[in-house]
Amino acid sequence: MEGQNLTFATSILTRAVILDTSGRYTEALICYQEGLDILLQNIKIITDEDKKGKLRAKVEEYMNRAEKVKVHIEELKNTGNYKEQIKIEENSTRHSYDSVFSRFLDTSVWNIEIDDPYIRSPHQCDNFLRFVELCVKHCSNLNKITLTTGHDLKQFDEQTHRLTTIENSLRIYEDRNIQL
Repeated sequence: MEGQNLTFATSILTRAVILDTSGRYTEALICYQEGLDILLQNIKIITDEDKKGKLRAKVEEYMNRAEKVKVHIEELKNTGNYKEQIKIEENSTRHSYDSVFSRFLDTSVWNIEIDDPYIRSPHQCDNFLRFVELCVKHCSNLNKITLTTGHDLKQFDEQTHRLTTIENSLRIYEDRNIQL
């Protein structure tokens, strides 16, 4: 059991390092935490003091890196410069707006900028509305959402109407003065 858990911890921590070096800090932090939890559980059950010492050294090494990643994320958030690209594999499922974005949405968010050239058709505007609703729900200090999108030359009036409807729906949050 001990060997399997250590192998599992190693694979999670290896993934954490890969995510960390590719700038996917929040995902890396989660992997660091999960891997460290497994290592700490193993320290409790290992009886060989030499192995225990080596494991403690690894825990300290990964814990220090995880702490640096956590501080780095907070610094980026505080300066409003935190950005991360999320890659969703083709044909993968179970990716709701909540599961993908909620970890980024909290009281530190006050401004959201969206650059999507294709929010034109009804289903795209509906998806944008769902995203805006999620943002409003999770970001109590949110006061501005900026959307940069292309014009639908064939259905410009319809696109404008749909986006204006979304903008008007935000007026129910008068106490927050959210602008789109």
